[in-house]
Amino acid sequence: MKLHPTQLDGLYEIHGTSTGDTRGRFTRLFCERELAPIRPALHFTQINLSETRGLGTLRGLHYQVPPAAEAKLIRCLHGRVFDVAVDLRSGSPTFLRWHALELSADNDRAVFIPEGFAHGFQTLTDEVHLLYMHTAPWTPACEAGLLYSDPRIAIAWPHEVALISARDRSHAPIDESFAGVRV
Repeated sequence: MKLHPTQLDGLYEIHGTSTGDTRGRFTRLFCERELAPIRPALHFTQINLSETRGLGTLRGLHYQVPPAAEAKLIRCLHGRVFDVAVDLRSGSPTFLRWHALELSADNDRAVFIPEGFAHGFQTLTDEVHLLYMHTAPWTPACEAGLLYSDPRIAIAWPHEVALISARDRSHAPIDESFAGVRV
């Protein structure tokens, strides 16, 4: 695994390597030792599989606030997505900036998203499976979201949004009083 820091402190693109032969392919999805430069003794408490249908479907932007703020390691197992992380950390020099990358079943990439970031994605294929590893369990009382089309963030989604949940569509735009997430 090769760790590539992004312009947003703590957010990493992780490039894996696969080996293969006539039988198929082998890919390491997680190695605590190899990810130690990001976070020593990285501990995940929950692993989820997201299955999303329909080109242009959008999920997000989601995050959890303390005491259940979470870091995530995300990898695409099937299909392709435009994956986005938004820095919401209070006092961060990159507050409200976003970073995107393509995750696919074929490119052996993952993304490590630290606490205090929102996450969302848009499908680039009709069927997508994402593996999520979380450092904190899902806590409904601590969940929050950003409006995917918020003009203050101005994410350049690659496709017109074909499908989005009512909940994700209903998040209010950020106003001037939003000071960020303290982690």
